[in-house]
Amino acid sequence: MFHRLSTDMLNLIMIIGVALFIIEIAFFHGGMLFPALFAVLMIYVGRKYFYQMWGKIIFWLGVVSLVFSILNMMAVRFLLVAGIVLFIHDYWKTRHDVTQIQPILTYDDNPEEPLEQIKPLFNHQLFGDQKTDERVYKWRDINIHGGIGNRIVDLSNTVLPNDTIVVSIRHVLGKIEVYVPYEVEVSIQHSAVFGRANIFGKKHWKLMNQSLIYQTKEYDNVANPRVKIITSLFSGDIEVKRI
Repeated sequence: MFHRLSTDMLNLIMIIGVALFIIEIAFFHGGMLFPALFAVLMIYVGRKYFYQMWGKIIFWLGVVSLVFSILNMMAVRFLLVAGIVLFIHDYWKTRHDVTQIQPILTYDDNPEEPLEQIKPLFNHQLFGDQKTDERVYKWRDINIHGGIGNRIVDLSNTVLPNDTIVVSIRHVLGKIEVYVPYEVEVSIQHSAVFGRANIFGKKHWKLMNQSLIYQTKEYDNVANPRVKIITSLFSGDIEVKRI
């Protein structure tokens, strides 16, 4: 169902949901946010003492309270209603769409280009840590965004192509570590709202909505391979070092 939605429609639904969530917090004394946070606290305490009977009771009471608190939020109810309406619309449309059989023409004005799909080194992952393979692996440029966790890229376990390779990581919370071989020239562009940076020994202990740009002395003069690192963090640290 959702794969048929346009990006604009999906963005509109998400914007309305976020707006309702903000309105509920701002104009309804927090709405169901505080009961939800209290339920999370109950779950945490109950999970910590789950081996005792009272811990089990608090845990499951917290789970039930959290479910009801979430379902009573205006934003969640809007998303549920929107989902139901989209499901009914999609079902109605598929029932009234007429399947047409058309002849297959051998002549193609715009023939399909032969392509090879390549598996990326990293996937877009909201939670958890990711790192490159500890064994020798084939290099593929990295272009990912993530949520919470650490990202470790070790370039010493791969054969770098004779080209400018790119490591692009956009992340919310966590640490980014990039290990670069000694013979490779490097360019680094890093931005962070909060965090710290250690780039080849150049240390910045308090980044506050800043951008850093570094490159090794021979980056513009050397022949390939060379590495271009582009990273952004909301809150977290970056470390780039030789290995």
